[in-house]
Amino acid sequence: MSSLLLEPFSVCEGPCESVRRGCTSSDLHPQAPSQRLAAAATVASAVGMGCLPPAHRRSYAARRTLAAASIGRRKITHPGKAILAGGIAGGIEICITFPTEYVKTQLQLDERANPPRYRGIGDCVKLTVQDHGLRGLYRGLSSLLYGSIPKSAVRFGTFEMLSNPMRDATGRLDNTRSLLCGLGAGIAEAILVVCPMETLKVKMIHDQCSLRPRYRGFFHGVSEIIREQGVRGTYQGLTATVLKQGTNQAIRFYVMNSLRNWYKGDDPRQEMHPIVTAMFGATAGAASVFGNTPLDVVKTRMQGLEAHRYKNTVDCAFQILKHEGPLAFYKGTVPRLGRVCLDVAIVFVIYEEVVKLLNNVWKTQ
Repeated sequence: MSSLLLEPFSVCEGPCESVRRGCTSSDLHPQAPSQRLAAAATVASAVGMGCLPPAHRRSYAARRTLAAASIGRRKITHPGKAILAGGIAGGIEICITFPTEYVKTQLQLDERANPPRYRGIGDCVKLTVQDHGLRGLYRGLSSLLYGSIPKSAVRFGTFEMLSNPMRDATGRLDNTRSLLCGLGAGIAEAILVVCPMETLKVKMIHDQCSLRPRYRGFFHGVSEIIREQGVRGTYQGLTATVLKQGTNQAIRFYVMNSLRNWYKGDDPRQEMHPIVTAMFGATAGAASVFGNTPLDVVKTRMQGLEAHRYKNTVDCAFQILKHEGPLAFYKGTVPRLGRVCLDVAIVFVIYEEVVKLLNNVWKTQ
């Protein structure tokens, strides 16, 4: 045994010998995983034993660093893809979930100061269908549909533009930064799309409750509102909308990103099944509902036909608290919870799937 241990050997045998013979990179990096590991060990041993010249060692180290980075890096989403995928997802989602948005808005407009018209969600649906048919549950859809496509496009496009520079070498975005990027995305969509869209939607739904509805449709309603109140009439409740949308998206992207990081662990390349994405999206939606429904109630009142009763956003909140009590800030929570959970789940699933499709046909860096 001792004779075997003391047997002389050459340091240039084994890995060094293969390197000195000038084996190619394909020889050192075959396709089979086990062979790839063995080849990597061979070259590493050669480098460690000093059988490569200094220049070659530096070149090998640089290539190894780049290879490791490319293996661990998750492709970031191009903002153009995010805008297109977000628009498609937003249009499909609103067509599915609008009746819950209609009921939520009606319950929030049903003030306690006057005799309430609806006794609950079921009664609201029943009376609406009784008076206007099933189409009544889709009153105001056009204004939301025309706005949902650009709204989701702005939201996801802004989020990707803000978050891409903040990601680490593997493409991971930490939770704090996802909160800030979500806040920025929410503010952008509130100013550019959501405020005028929501104002038109609320006015048209509120108009349907009156004895003599004034608006015959979306374009007639828009023309009448602008004729009477100017473009400013479509920006009622801007402060409340910015607060609502900013906190909305901050909460949603924070929760969604936190759950995604937890699920993927140390492997950012791991794909998420659409069902998992939907579950995480629904959870993020629920968190945003409980977190900012009071802001949503104030926003809705500021955009209704009776908005002239309030001096500003703070006065609106004060009057609701004074005349209706703190629970009034959570009016419409149940229908909003159902709508938002479904909304966020659908949007994130469709968005992720459309991005995957676009990656196959639209090659970007």
